[in-house]
Amino acid sequence: MSESQPTARDGVLLINLGTPEAPTAPAIRRYLREFLSDRRVVNLPRVLWLPVLYGFILPWRPRRLTQAYAAVWTAEGSPLRVIAARQAAALKTALGGNTLVALGLRYGRPAIAEALDALLHEGASRIVVLPLYPQYSATTTASALDTVGDWQRTRSASVALHIVNDYHDDAGYIAALADHVHEHWHARGRGPAHLLMSFHGIPQRYVDAGDPYADQCRRTSALLAQKLGLADTQWTLAFQSRLGKAQWLQPYTGDTLARLPERGIKDVGVICPGFSADCLETLEEIGLRGRETFLTAGGLYFDYLPALNAHPAHIRALTGIVSRQLS
Repeated sequence: MSESQPTARDGVLLINLGTPEAPTAPAIRRYLREFLSDRRVVNLPRVLWLPVLYGFILPWRPRRLTQAYAAVWTAEGSPLRVIAARQAAALKTALGGNTLVALGLRYGRPAIAEALDALLHEGASRIVVLPLYPQYSATTTASALDTVGDWQRTRSASVALHIVNDYHDDAGYIAALADHVHEHWHARGRGPAHLLMSFHGIPQRYVDAGDPYADQCRRTSALLAQKLGLADTQWTLAFQSRLGKAQWLQPYTGDTLARLPERGIKDVGVICPGFSADCLETLEEIGLRGRETFLTAGGLYFDYLPALNAHPAHIRALTGIVSRQLS
């Protein structure tokens, strides 16, 4: 078989949000420009939104974010990209055989179209598209799938796409979260008095318009609490990363952390089940600023539980999801 006609193989496209190329203002500005120009992310009329984006956000916000990104940047680069690459490599090993695995980022590089082209070039005849967003939202999953659809419309090659819209209540995913929590608590010597499950927020009006994200976050939280054997008083659901002055999903994580000590809860563990890989929003917003908020409010013990990342239980869960699609 010639190089132009490779043997047909199965492929997997893992998708995550994206990251700046460096913890510098110019790199962060390029990333934010692409991210905040996405109509799925900000669905305001362009005549209202673009002046705000180009006149206020892009000139100033990247400078303020340089310190935050620098605080979590690693010697290998962006935490999200490094972890995502490890996830792709681990999944390829777990799937075995001739299954191809590629990583695509919605914003930044490697781009989704580049990753799909690479799978096609290596002979993929059917591809499982797996956005690493356990809970579906138009702001994340739909935006990624828009890009996949754009790619497919411009390619003449015949390839079957198997789309995973969400896996918020997948038994393997819930079990992976629970295993990870138990493992962390065992290493610590005890569990916290209270578990806070923090998810990325979205504007309330998106949910009012029919986005299922909030309900899926609640479902994930309830299943995880049940798996861990937690009573209703032992855990709380909250939403983080609010942008702007509009109402977002509540309760807000920052406000919740500030108020827990008032309720006599001085020992808290925080897990972010909606994030498949640690990134700025988990490592800096929760691990650093969230910790400061809680301790300043009178808390005594703050424990951030890392995202599932390339944990073996996570890879097992993803392998199960992919295998069911391919079968």
